[in-house]
Amino acid sequence: MGNDIAPYESASSLSKRGVAAIGCIAGGIGLFILGSLSPVAGIVAGAIAGVVGICALSSKDPADKTPGMIVTGAGALTIVSKLPFIGFLAKPFFGLGAIILLGVGVWNGFKFFKGLKARS
Repeated sequence: MGNDIAPYESASSLSKRGVAAIGCIAGGIGLFILGSLSPVAGIVAGAIAGVVGICALSSKDPADKTPGMIVTGAGALTIVSKLPFIGFLAKPFFGLGAIILLGVGVWNGFKFFKGLKARS
C-alpha cells in the first residue's frame, strides 16, 4: 500500500521560493532596462547598483550575499558595457543574463504555485 499523503514543501521553503521568483523576474527586467540606458545614465546607474550590491555583500545576513553578488555584477557589467572601446564585449551578457534570470524566476514561480496547490 502506498502513502496517501502527498509530501509538500515547508512554509519557509515555499516562501523562499516565492521571493526568489519575484527577485529573479525583477532582476531580469532590471537587466533589460540597464542594457538600454544611454552611456552616461548607464555608468551612473551601474555605479549605484554596484554600491547597493557592495552594501548587501557587507551585510551580516548570509541571505544577502547572493543578491549582493548579482547586483554588484550587474552594476559592473553596466559600467563596462557603456565604455567606448570594450563595451561591445559586455553587451551580449545583458540579454543572456536577463533571459536566464527570467527563466529561473518563472521556474521558481511555477514551483511556488505548485507547492501552494499541494498544500491546499
